[in-house]
Amino acid sequence: MTRRQAREQAFCLLFEQAVGGAPMEEILQSAQEARDFVPGSYAEEAALGAERNQGNIDKVIGENIRGWSLTRLSKVTLALLRLAVYELLYDDTIPPSVSINEAVELAKTYGGKDDASYVNGVLASVAKAHCAPRENSGE
Repeated sequence: MTRRQAREQAFCLLFEQAVGGAPMEEILQSAQEARDFVPGSYAEEAALGAERNQGNIDKVIGENIRGWSLTRLSKVTLALLRLAVYELLYDDTIPPSVSINEAVELAKTYGGKDDASYVNGVLASVAKAHCAPRENSGE
C-alpha cells in the first residue's frame, strides 16, 4: 500500500469520527469486523495520532481559519485539516509541501468545488507558523 492510499484511509477514518464522534479504536474495530476494512499501518498511526492530539490540532486549525469556527467547516474539510495538521506538527518525516499537496488532492476528490483552495490556504498558513524548513526526506 502506498503512503497516498494509507493517507486516504486515514482521512476516511477521521471523517467517520467527525461525523459519528466514536473513539478511533471503536471505529477501527468496527471497520475490521463489519466491513472487512483493514487499514494500513500508517493509516492507523495517523488516525490515532490525530485523535490523540486533537485538542492541539483543533486549536491550530482554529487559529488559521480566520473568520470561521470549527463548527462551520464541513466534516470533509475538518477531517482533511486534522490529518494534514497532524502530519505538519507531529510527523517530521513528511515534508510540509507533501502533506499540503496530498490534502489538497483529497479535497479535490472528496470536497466541494472551493474546498481544495481553502484547504491549501489554511495549511499554508499553518506550515508558515509552525513548521521549520525541513530537508526533503522523500515520500
